[in-house]
Amino acid sequence: MALNITDSLTGAIARALKDLYGVEQSPASIALQDTRRDFRGDYTLVVFPYVKQARKSPEAVAAEIGEAVKAALPEVAGYNVIKGFLNFEIADSYWLHFLAERAGQSDYGLVHPTADAAPVVVEYSSPNTNKPLHLGHIRNNLLGWSVSQLLAAAGANVKKVNLVNDRGIHICKSMLAWLRYGNGETPESTGMKGDHLVGKYYVEFDKHYKEEVKQLMESGVEEEQAKREAPLMVEAQQMLKRWEEGDKEVRALWEKMNGWVYAGFDETYDRLGVGFDKVYYESQTYLLGKELVQKGLDMGVLFRKEDGSVWCDLTGDGLDQKLLLRKDGTSVYMTQDLGTALLRHKDFGAERLIYVVGNEQDYHFKVLKLILGKLGFPWADKVYHLSYGMVELPNGKMKSREGTVVDADDLIDEMERTAEEMSREHGKNDELSPEEQKHLYHILALGALKYFILKVDPTKNMLFNPAESIDFNGNTGPFIQYTHARIRSIVRKAGSASALDTEHVALNEKERGVLKVLHSLPETIASAANAYSPAMVANYAYELAKAFNSFYQDTPILREENQQLKTMRISLCAAVASALKNTMNILGIEVPERM
Repeated sequence: MALNITDSLTGAIARALKDLYGVEQSPASIALQDTRRDFRGDYTLVVFPYVKQARKSPEAVAAEIGEAVKAALPEVAGYNVIKGFLNFEIADSYWLHFLAERAGQSDYGLVHPTADAAPVVVEYSSPNTNKPLHLGHIRNNLLGWSVSQLLAAAGANVKKVNLVNDRGIHICKSMLAWLRYGNGETPESTGMKGDHLVGKYYVEFDKHYKEEVKQLMESGVEEEQAKREAPLMVEAQQMLKRWEEGDKEVRALWEKMNGWVYAGFDETYDRLGVGFDKVYYESQTYLLGKELVQKGLDMGVLFRKEDGSVWCDLTGDGLDQKLLLRKDGTSVYMTQDLGTALLRHKDFGAERLIYVVGNEQDYHFKVLKLILGKLGFPWADKVYHLSYGMVELPNGKMKSREGTVVDADDLIDEMERTAEEMSREHGKNDELSPEEQKHLYHILALGALKYFILKVDPTKNMLFNPAESIDFNGNTGPFIQYTHARIRSIVRKAGSASALDTEHVALNEKERGVLKVLHSLPETIASAANAYSPAMVANYAYELAKAFNSFYQDTPILREENQQLKTMRISLCAAVASALKNTMNILGIEVPERM
């Protein structure tokens, strides 16, 4: 018996089209839909595209194809025709064999990568070392981690990388403000996480800088000139130049403050449950980028302006001119991105270089790809920008320099407090030890946060509502986590199960509904991986949990007296739990065994 009925159906339909009407149609191009709930059936073929060539009515075409497919496939129990819609009814025996032979496998739906597969490199996080991670970084990290998990689940050999923007004017601003106003503060002396302490002085710089700009403007200086000539900004630019020249004093301060930030970042990454196979640092890649700039000058691809700055003219590509080196010789983001791309290609020989970066950088990555191509790198077309939308809160956008961001650590703390309150209110932790309760609150908080963010199409802007995310009902992480815990409780109480009878069991509508959702898991993972969309997996998990709960409410399981039915239903429960665990794992979400 075939174990993928959709492949069997499209193959049989293609043969029927050729035999009946001489129509050549590849099985892959034949689209099947889930049958509407008000019709009888499982899968539907819309026959209108074939009516003209068949020279028959839609009803006649549907009936002839239906008869041919039913004769060819024993898995098809019957069919019905509603105008131009051909609805196939799949035999119970197929669904039961599927449950026994595939759905119950612990890795059902997952494809294991081959050892010789070329790596797919996914870059995400890419923080600046002048501030702690915030809500925007959370979406980036969760999306990058989940896309990596998703590609791996579809059979890719994934390498997760991080590029830390550890040099540049931003960190010089924090360093200068700490020197001016810090009085020697350290994470140890203040009790602050290092990234929060450094971020404090980034905000402090902006406060004093704005005051200087205001004073200059009050003395008659134009705003743009005031912003350039404010003493703090001039000194920060000078500090950056000293850093690039290797000034020992500046480098020592830079290493100390960056060390504080890295320790803080690692703590936050650990709480979020994300990590990397390799971490790159801009301070180690920008020089390679400068070498590529010189190569571009030698090739005539780049040009130097009279003030000494270096540019790439992209007007012929429908863009504009792009700065690659400032007039003082210091590099820009594009410089180090060129160097990092080359280094990654050398390190991994990647099949794809995927950059998980917000949509405000769409132009940047168009330029990166174009310049790499102009520099003669044939792998430039392997660069892919996974552009995602911004995260906003109910009260609007966040601004790092003004200190109006929602810090990742603070948000996780708040989510854990809310998870504890909601759990106690629903009585979902009464039988757990204090240690188990603490762990439960953490995984519920992270489940709520991750699911709420990842269920949204990555390309769309989103509004994050913490209270809505942690509801135990509706399309939320805790709803799916609770469903998994409920199922595992049923399976534990059932004990060891006897062999599943695939010949003498009749399925009810709710059981068939759950099996149909389970059946679509491999296709969902493949489609989601092609689209780089964890949202498709998140919404699949919700549909599966919803289908299970509908079945659970209407159908006895442990109280079922018919042993064959009871065995089947317990097997179905176990298969759903496994699928939920696998799909939520792709999202980076832990599902509890008990609640």
